[in-house]
Amino acid sequence: MRSVYVIGPDKKIKLILTYPMTTGRNFNEILRAIDSIQLTAKHQVATPANWQQGDDVIITAAVSNEDAITRFGSFDTVLPYLRKTKQPS
Repeated sequence: MRSVYVIGPDKKIKLILTYPMTTGRNFNEILRAIDSIQLTAKHQVATPANWQQGDDVIITAAVSNEDAITRFGSFDTVLPYLRKTKQPS
C-alpha cells in the first residue's frame, strides 16, 4: 500500500488516500481534493461529488439564509437544508 496525506496549515490531516502498490495514483483527483479543501476552509461551503473548479457549491447549514445572501448574493434552495450557489472566489 502507498498513501497520500494532505496536512493543513493547522497541522491536522485533511485527506488520506490509500492505493494498492499495483495501482497508480490519480494526481488530478489529488489536486481536485486540495482545491476543495482550500475553498471550503476559506468560505463556509461544501463541494459535491465530482465537483470541479468553477462548479456550483453547497452552502453549509451553519450559514443562515440572511448571512448567505450577504456572503454569496443569490442562491438556489433545492431543499430547506440544501442550498447551492456559484463558487466564491
